[in-house]
Amino acid sequence: MAPAEQATRTMVIWCPDWPVVAAEIVDGYPAQQPVAVLHANRVLATSPAAREEGVRRGLRKREAQGRCPHLIVLEHDPGRDMRAFEPVLAAVEEVAPGVETLRPGACALAARGPSRFYGGEAQAAERLVEQIAQRCDVEAQVGVAEGTFAAGLAARAGVLVPPGETPGFLADLSISALGRPQLADLLRRLGIHTLKEFAALPGPDVLARFGFDAALAHRLAGGRDERPLAPRQPPPDLDVTETFDEPVERVDAAAFAARGLAERLHEGLQRHGLACTRLGIEAVTVTGQELLRTWRHDGLLSVNAIADRVRWQLDGWLKSRHTPTGGIARLRLVPEGVLEHLGLQPGLWGEAGDERDRAHRALTRVQGLLGPDAVLTAVLDGGRADSSRIRLVAFGDERVARGTDAPWPGRLPSPSPATVYREPPPAAVTDKDGQPVRVSGRLELSGAPAHIQIGGEPQQVIAWAGPWPVDERWWDDEGASRRVRFQLRLADERAVLAVLEDGAWRVEGLYD
Repeated sequence: MAPAEQATRTMVIWCPDWPVVAAEIVDGYPAQQPVAVLHANRVLATSPAAREEGVRRGLRKREAQGRCPHLIVLEHDPGRDMRAFEPVLAAVEEVAPGVETLRPGACALAARGPSRFYGGEAQAAERLVEQIAQRCDVEAQVGVAEGTFAAGLAARAGVLVPPGETPGFLADLSISALGRPQLADLLRRLGIHTLKEFAALPGPDVLARFGFDAALAHRLAGGRDERPLAPRQPPPDLDVTETFDEPVERVDAAAFAARGLAERLHEGLQRHGLACTRLGIEAVTVTGQELLRTWRHDGLLSVNAIADRVRWQLDGWLKSRHTPTGGIARLRLVPEGVLEHLGLQPGLWGEAGDERDRAHRALTRVQGLLGPDAVLTAVLDGGRADSSRIRLVAFGDERVARGTDAPWPGRLPSPSPATVYREPPPAAVTDKDGQPVRVSGRLELSGAPAHIQIGGEPQQVIAWAGPWPVDERWWDDEGASRRVRFQLRLADERAVLAVLEDGAWRVEGLYD
């Protein structure tokens, strides 16, 4: 595992069973009774009484009710969770400014300021827990570690990880701690069960095999989430603002405004090839009151994720007991943390995401019917000749380049040909007198290339470069190969890579 010395010491405040606690605060459901909050027909959170009856997170509704027939079942309501969490955020800000919302029930802040003010991280954590209990009558746990991801896991465990020991704290945790069920299931089938095992994989290989989100998860597993999420100053025109003719006082109107602003923000980020990791939500009421919240995410905020967070925050402002002094007259979204992310550009099957996943499932299905070699993908390997650097492998197998960073004396410099022929067509290269061009053992030309014929009428050569010799496997009588290469520019604006071997010319590649 790579060290995490450069990561910021982060303090995460986590309120256990928050969807259940929020239902008790907002709707009056008794948390001491067996209560389960469901999302997509699966248990999302449970009360302690429900856990005593065997109800666990991830169970289907029918199985949960079978274990506890008198279970109180509630549907997940993020707006309700945020309305209940807004007073907690306000209480935290009274003693430690700079809080960032991770999700309803969890928030984060830099540990340096509170720990210096209160005399240490343990004292600051104790003060925050006491503040939340006194102001909101809510139980909270605090965790401190390098990076938001590790600090969140430390908060769930109720520990303060000493400086520099974050990788060791993460090492033996299950791969499911990443919060990515599909990736965790795939890694388990590959024999990877802990964060340490996942973090030990080479980062470039993880990116090439599993994609950008898995590469980010790989950094989280090694306790290095601060650097990829470190914000840089975004262009000044990326923030979006909406001024309302009629002040927004209802949640349905707020949801409509949130969607429109989120789409505008996301389109602006896409035009710059950026993705948002930290979102500032600013609101001004008709009486001039200013409201501000910052939301942080350990991945990339999609348009739906941005819209959800804006809607939850507006719901929290409009319906909590910290209701603003009037309706919201102006709303502004500020991408406070952005990353360059080429994955936002359209891919082969449209936008990256569901379209790509459906294509991958279809290709996997074809392999299941016809065999692994029925679907092949190209990989770039090391080598001197462009024609020999392309390797076809079964889709889903190792697709990482091998030996591309090794020294290859005699390899042509960049750029490589845009088209490399699988079966190089034969050619004839002649000088101005019509005689075939030959190259001696001392790399002396019989004449300058003037014309080339590739299966049709001869083309004039208006510029050329070479020869570049390649002498491979000279110690092997059967595998030895000697050839020279030329780059030829033709009168029709094409450029080709021509090779002379054993007295015969062929065209290996075509340049754009």
